[in-house]
Amino acid sequence: MEKDKDTNLYVGYVPGFAGAHSTGETLDELHKNLQEVIEMLLQDEDINLETEFIGTQQIAIR
Repeated sequence: MEKDKDTNLYVGYVPGFAGAHSTGETLDELHKNLQEVIEMLLQDEDINLETEFIGTQQIAIR
């Protein structure tokens, strides 16, 4: 999840699914919207993950 400074919206991505993302004015709204995206993706019987999700890390630049 990220916060877009230009739109002031939260943006979330679903790793492994190209184009699977959503936005929300609050983190709760973003969470709900991402749940809907995932539910739609899981309805497809031919789910084809493009990548294998490993994890996330934060890198500090000093």
